[in-house]
Amino acid sequence: MPQYFTITRAFAKTKVASVILLSVLLLGGLAACSGGPTAGPTGGGGETSSGGVVNLTLWSWVTGVDKAVALFNQTHPNIHVTLDNVGGGTNEYNKLYTAIKANNEPDLAQVEYQLVPTFETTGSLVDMSKYGANAVKNQFVPWTWSQVSLGNSVYAIPQDTGPLVLYYRADLFQKYNLPVPTTWAQFADAAAQLHAADPNAYITDLPPRDPGWFNGLVWQNGGQMFNINGQSWKVDINNPKAQQVATYWQGLLSKGLLKTEPDFSDAWYHDLANGTIATWISAAWGAGTIKPNAPQTAGKWRAAPIPQWQAGQYVNGNWGGSTTVAFSDTKHPQEATEFAMWFNTNRQSVEDMIKGNAIYPADLAALKSPLVNGPQSFFGGQNVGATFLTASEHVNVNYQWGPTINQVYDDLSDDFTAATNNQGTLNDQLNAVQQSTIIFMQGQGFNVTT
Repeated sequence: MPQYFTITRAFAKTKVASVILLSVLLLGGLAACSGGPTAGPTGGGGETSSGGVVNLTLWSWVTGVDKAVALFNQTHPNIHVTLDNVGGGTNEYNKLYTAIKANNEPDLAQVEYQLVPTFETTGSLVDMSKYGANAVKNQFVPWTWSQVSLGNSVYAIPQDTGPLVLYYRADLFQKYNLPVPTTWAQFADAAAQLHAADPNAYITDLPPRDPGWFNGLVWQNGGQMFNINGQSWKVDINNPKAQQVATYWQGLLSKGLLKTEPDFSDAWYHDLANGTIATWISAAWGAGTIKPNAPQTAGKWRAAPIPQWQAGQYVNGNWGGSTTVAFSDTKHPQEATEFAMWFNTNRQSVEDMIKGNAIYPADLAALKSPLVNGPQSFFGGQNVGATFLTASEHVNVNYQWGPTINQVYDDLSDDFTAATNNQGTLNDQLNAVQQSTIIFMQGQGFNVTT
């Protein structure tokens, strides 16, 4: 699942002159998975042992990475990678910022797509194209490569993705005679029909503290929260497409047709398990969340394409996903790049991460693996991998992340929570975050237009 966090914002003030670099401005961009046990962080520096072995340090929170790293070390005797799990999302990013300021960052780290521009803004990332990264470009889902590259420059290697789908309880849809919605209008109709039939049942949950979920729906609708205007950032948090998404969900919210539990909470897991919510709009990695947290519902779930704004279309967004980056202070960028490419394309390495953390890989070959492509009994024998693959193929490739997405997500989380407590509407809060983002970016030295 995605990790959300509060970045140490003072870090954004370092190396301000670099924020106007065109390569930073144009760099485009969910499933990141929950953290495991933490360990004390170790810095990088890529030291070489007396025997000529290059030593690299990797920070990652994905279960299964330890096996992949062990395999790499076994098959690459001249490079040794030490894995350090300093915690997922919030923990890792804050420790990374501290380490970068102290010139003690690791050689490599797991970083979600939306954070790649934030790190590149400070000049912290290696341009891996100088060390052969473009050789693996065609091995990845095409839209993911556009998230990590600008022209021939490559600032990260894709690892996993989160194309959106609709998970639904087939038994509840049959019980209440609900058609599987293919449009958002039909989804709203199903919400009203279900709640009228059972006042304790809801079509889905609107998670107020999960801005990545909302952003994925804006992405699907063709909205952009950031754009480039010459040598400036155009801030467009409350763009018309985002307002359309907010208006739609506010309508369902105002009618009492939605739950508003924080997702991934105990109460939310309980709702998944007992049928209080009949659907979950989520990413491909969501299958790995439902299974262990609602085991008694085995055989009752199905996956379908996400509803569309216009009948007959298929346009999608993404929620979550990670990359592997190398930091500019590494003494061995060539070896760091070699590892990052192998790590995310070697079949056994990727399958270890699928088994360990149910990631949905960005590597095209891995999408053919039986681990993600084949009938699944939990989903009533459905090949949900085929649904995920089609969903990935329709993700809008032109999405642009901004350099302060951490601030945007923090503010959206707080303000959307207020809206679910009848303090303004979702649209009001989008407008508020538009203004807070402009003020924040200007305070950090960014050139901003609206």
